[in-house]
Amino acid sequence: MFTALTVAIGAASLALAAWCGFAALRDQPTKDWHFIGMAVVTVLALAQLVIGLVRLAQGEKPDEGGVIFTAYLVGAFAAVPAAGLLSLSERTKWGSVTVAAGAVVLAVLEVRLHDIWGGSGA
Repeated sequence: MFTALTVAIGAASLALAAWCGFAALRDQPTKDWHFIGMAVVTVLALAQLVIGLVRLAQGEKPDEGGVIFTAYLVGAFAAVPAAGLLSLSERTKWGSVTVAAGAVVLAVLEVRLHDIWGGSGA
């Protein structure tokens, strides 16, 4: 996989988690700025999804199998948008907590994606 992108997504998602967690501590719901942050993280995850699928199409093989890798790619892409949609239905601090949790899940998925690919950068 592309290690620099994986690290960038992990760092951006943890920054988003901290930002939304701080908003939750202040009893604030997700606001427009949070959704812009979610969009940035989602665009990075979309880039990773496209790069991963292209590499699979070119014949590169992850260590633990293409199906598992693809499932994790799709899950990583969907984690933050799903949390963002849920936060829209909960316009309290718990919406911010939901986004923070989704961003932490994305960071964990990034570590797992790196392991599935083989832990080697390209």
